[in-house]
Amino acid sequence: MVKPALRRAWRDRQTVQFGITPAQAVVLSPVDPATGHFLELLDGTQGLPLLYERAHALDLSPGQVDELLARLTAAGLVDDPTAGGAAAEALRARTDALDRLRPDLASLSLLHPRPGEAARRLAARRAIRVQVRGAGRVGAAIAAVLSGSGVGRVDVLDAGVAQPGDVTPGGLPARAVGERRATAAGQLVRRSAPGAPPRRERDGEQPGLSLIVVAPREALDVHAPNAMDAEEWIRAGIPHLYAGVVETTGVVGPLVLPGGTGCAGCLALGRTERDPGWPRLLAQWRSGRQRTSVPACDLALATAVAGLAAAHALAFLDGDLPTSTGSRCEASLPGLDWRLAPVEPHRDCFCGAAGNTRGERASGAAGPHDTMAR
Repeated sequence: MVKPALRRAWRDRQTVQFGITPAQAVVLSPVDPATGHFLELLDGTQGLPLLYERAHALDLSPGQVDELLARLTAAGLVDDPTAGGAAAEALRARTDALDRLRPDLASLSLLHPRPGEAARRLAARRAIRVQVRGAGRVGAAIAAVLSGSGVGRVDVLDAGVAQPGDVTPGGLPARAVGERRATAAGQLVRRSAPGAPPRRERDGEQPGLSLIVVAPREALDVHAPNAMDAEEWIRAGIPHLYAGVVETTGVVGPLVLPGGTGCAGCLALGRTERDPGWPRLLAQWRSGRQRTSVPACDLALATAVAGLAAAHALAFLDGDLPTSTGSRCEASLPGLDWRLAPVEPHRDCFCGAAGNTRGERASGAAGPHDTMAR
């Protein structure tokens, strides 16, 4: 089938465009009336034998059909609603869960052009375990989004008790006030999940951690992450992503790939080199004498940070490298202009990332890909 997430429109009588945005748009030309009618048949309800018969009625030969399908597939326009492997087939059998996840599946089909690849990646999320550290305005919302996006196991760690200020539209509900944050966040995760967890988890078998999302409620821990925690995760080889709000600035990143990208220790050492007074300031702030009773955390900013962090986490879990890999995405109120600040590996850091090369995400062209007009 032609990917249903791509809308079609005719530029003229012989040119059809699939997709709206420059990131996805593909132009097919020339298209005669018979081919135009045949494109309408590629809706996932008919296999090749029947399509050949329907094409014959339009005076299209099997060779012409094969050539058209090959070109559409090469352009990333074709999907296979039965492909993706055993895990994808198991997900399709869970119609309650799949109905919840169809918009996510449509999005993945645009990101991953090979037929069946979107279903395979979406199904793979069910075997993934993520830990979210922090269940405040940012952390609880991240946990809910990850669970709602099909991640099979989302654990939330937080030793505190939910306060009225923790309540958000996408996070902890009002009835959670007074409960342990971890308990309330666990209930939120279960309510957000599109279906029951995989059978092996219900039977007590736990998958290993694929990612830790660090979303501290303490603003200073957002601005200056704890390097001792990072050392433990790096030695265990666990990727981790930082996210949170400090004063009026939202932060997402860095996503740390142990031994490959700059970590919290690299961040601290780099700051000290640039500002010798930094350790003295940090010690005073950490002393506790200047802690505010109600830290600043704008709800809209926290929601934006949670959404961006969850999107970066899902991109990584699906096998890609988001821009927060080895960098911090930062935006401040009121302008909210997101900017990228690299976290360079430091030669003196325990993580050993100095000298390694971070993987780069390939960038696409700015306009429609006119791959079909040749």
